[in-house]
Amino acid sequence: MPGTAPGMSAPFQLDPRLEADSLPVAELSLCSLRLMDDQRFPWLLLVPRRAGLRELFELSAFDQAELLIELNHAARALSAVAKPHKLNLGALGNIVEQLHLHLIARQPGDAAWPGPVWGSGARQPYAPADARALIARLITALDATRACADD
Repeated sequence: MPGTAPGMSAPFQLDPRLEADSLPVAELSLCSLRLMDDQRFPWLLLVPRRAGLRELFELSAFDQAELLIELNHAARALSAVAKPHKLNLGALGNIVEQLHLHLIARQPGDAAWPGPVWGSGARQPYAPADARALIARLITALDATRACADD
């Protein structure tokens, strides 16, 4: 790969489809935390910043533990903000192979309930002000849940 010394791994790059379909929330120790740009569902992505990974088992044991910690923080923050009936967790990778986890807040009667969100209607992007407000609330909740974990 150009710009990479021999024997060095390629630098992490976010898949262009994930970048196009989501908005940045926070950079955690391991993961980029992103909000899917679809106002029908409060929906977070956790993308481990490790190049070339497609499967969870490809992460080191240390990174797997860190991913679980970050997933728990993100789930608590999303729960605090969205008050879901159920949180759905998925790691499909059939279209975007880059390792990433979906964390989706679901409510009875939402646009896809009770089925999966994938393939259910057209994405409805957030208005910029609404996205900024939701991201700010998520960051506040994320900071609070991480502070509680440090106590």
